[in-house]
Amino acid sequence: MLFMVIERFRHRDPKPIYKRFAESGRQMPEGLSYVGSWIEANFDRCWQLMETNDPKLLQRWILHWSDLVEFEVVPVTPSKDLTEMMKDFVR
Repeated sequence: MLFMVIERFRHRDPKPIYKRFAESGRQMPEGLSYVGSWIEANFDRCWQLMETNDPKLLQRWILHWSDLVEFEVVPVTPSKDLTEMMKDFVR
């Protein structure tokens, strides 16, 4: 399963996040994979695409960062997969 994780840096300050990342890495449990990320130019938000078959692993990862970041998690499906699925419905 893919999850789009929308992060809001507390006080729009990414420095504490990058400091912890430099010291401890992503702190992801085994079975959770980082796919990619994008950061808004004003440091207000970061979008991370994560993959796991066990959503509890995502929750465990969030606990490591929840003191510095507010999270919104959205399950997502790649467009190509949805396009293929929709072929049966748009005839």
